Amino acid sequence: MASSKFILIFVCFIIGSLMRSTNAQDPSKLTLEYYSKTCPHAQEIVRTEMECFVRADPRNAALLLRLHFHDCFVQGCDGSVLLDDTEILIGEKQAEQNVNSLKGFDLVDKIKEKLEAECPGVVTCADLLAIAARDAVVLVGGPYWHVPVGRLDAKEASLDLANNDIPTPQQGLLTLISKFWAKGLSATDMVALVGSHTIGFARCANYRDRIYGDFEHTSKYNPSSEAYLNKVKETCPLDSGDDNISAMDYASPAAFDNAFYDQLIRGEGLLNSDQEMWSSVLGSQTADLVNKYWADPGLFFKQFSDSMVKMGNITNPEGGEVRKNCRFVNT
Repeated sequence: MASSKFILIFVCFIIGSLMRSTNAQDPSKLTLEYYSKTCPHAQEIVRTEMECFVRADPRNAALLLRLHFHDCFVQGCDGSVLLDDTEILIGEKQAEQNVNSLKGFDLVDKIKEKLEAECPGVVTCADLLAIAARDAVVLVGGPYWHVPVGRLDAKEASLDLANNDIPTPQQGLLTLISKFWAKGLSATDMVALVGSHTIGFARCANYRDRIYGDFEHTSKYNPSSEAYLNKVKETCPLDSGDDNISAMDYASPAAFDNAFYDQLIRGEGLLNSDQEMWSSVLGSQTADLVNKYWADPGLFFKQFSDSMVKMGNITNPEGGEVRKNCRFVNT
């Protein structure tokens, strides 16, 4: 147990000393009052649109939350994930963890249209995503947090960073921890933020290896696992159905709660990367956090809120602009 903790501390120390300054931030740049005079109804507009989207389909909440997460892990929270490819710019939408997975871009477009009609050229796409992600969580029963705003939209995107920096479902615990640490996020932040999978769905291509490989190893002590495993295999055949989806929290997929952690304790995490937080032999710290968040939903909500603010404060040191259209840089 002690050696496991030492390995984690050592790895995190090395990574922390080498990490890029992607979270370099002047705290005065992001404030709760940033749009109070220039677009006082900005948050109300985002909230109204999100209410319509989530009412139409509760899964839309997970789409906007995932967009914000994938945005912040590449160059900071700068709206770069929203950029379409052009003749002179290669975007991030075709990255391994984004293609066929990220959705909701049309929803962002609709919110942006409303904001531009109210206050043209004022509210950034990066701020739009941060506010929409918070509202998405609240609308399906999760916690509320204040969202500091004032981010700028990137003028560039990075396909390479998207491929390298965004965690993947197949990665092990140390790699996952290192990727969060490289963004200034701790293992505590990681376990809390991954709790967002309580409202997420995963593509068969991202969990096939788990259910036809490691699942039986990590789940064999739980009698209910066999029935669950058979059901998931019906959705995700061994040799087809890459785009078929399954809920990462089968108990309450439309509600933001802490049931996701119970599934990890049962050994029934759908993604290998999720189950690693409980089952890895190096995961004494993360397993302890999983236990705590399952035992105390209030603690989970508090840490999730704090970690979302922390992640949302990762900025792009290159600065940027206020895009008129979230899909393209201004001309």
